[in-house]
Amino acid sequence: MDELKAKRPLAVVTGASSGIGYHLARCAAEHGYDLLVAADTPLADAVGDFESLGASAQAVQCDLATTEGVMHLIQAIGDREVEALMANAGHGLGGSFLSQDFQDILHVINTNITGTLNLIQHVARGMVARAGGRILITGSIAGFQPGSFQAVYNGSKAFIDSFALALRNELKGTEVTVSCLMPGATDTEFFQRAGMETTKIANDPKMMMEPEEVAKIGFQAMLKGEADVVAGFKNKLQVAMSKVMPAQAAAQLHRKLAEPGTTEPTLQKDER
Repeated sequence: MDELKAKRPLAVVTGASSGIGYHLARCAAEHGYDLLVAADTPLADAVGDFESLGASAQAVQCDLATTEGVMHLIQAIGDREVEALMANAGHGLGGSFLSQDFQDILHVINTNITGTLNLIQHVARGMVARAGGRILITGSIAGFQPGSFQAVYNGSKAFIDSFALALRNELKGTEVTVSCLMPGATDTEFFQRAGMETTKIANDPKMMMEPEEVAKIGFQAMLKGEADVVAGFKNKLQVAMSKVMPAQAAAQLHRKLAEPGTTEPTLQKDER
């Protein structure tokens, strides 16, 4: 039994304590992967859930915005072969750019971009060396939209969306696939953590997708080796509109959704 369990492939999932990342890890456990999960919040409850699905699950609580946090996770991987990397960790920051604390801005950039790239480079080198592996990067439809009152987050996701497609092209012929999951508003803790409780987008349940549904869409895209996938029909329409709409019109539309104080908070959850 132990020998069989040891043969299960390893999936590394970041941002796995809740939301989309938690459900990506569940998908992996249900598909026969063992797990190494990371987040900047406690993972004990999530690990219990993953193990109940038959997976061996190891948790690393660390801040992936820091080099130390990324190295902690890399050391936990050790010399094990990573079959699937789901680089999902990320967070937002609401409010006007001029009112934001610059350390908070740096934390968004270092989580969403710097730490993500550091981890991907390390894991992808190992995948290429053994000619096999799958990478799923969580981008966002926000990357297609000038993000008034969410400017740093949207800018970081524009980078990630672009980076994922570029890396995929670079790795053609290596047997390593790179897929980009681009969700829209999702019913997680994103808006609370971003300080966006009084925005229209955080309080409109009709705009929200369930994180389980988003994760399943992304996980299947990864298994199929698809380049990118926008989760949900409404989000596909938003992306299509963003591509043809003048940039300033798109920025004004985003402002209506993300400007603080436009509504009273009614929801306890939000997007990743």
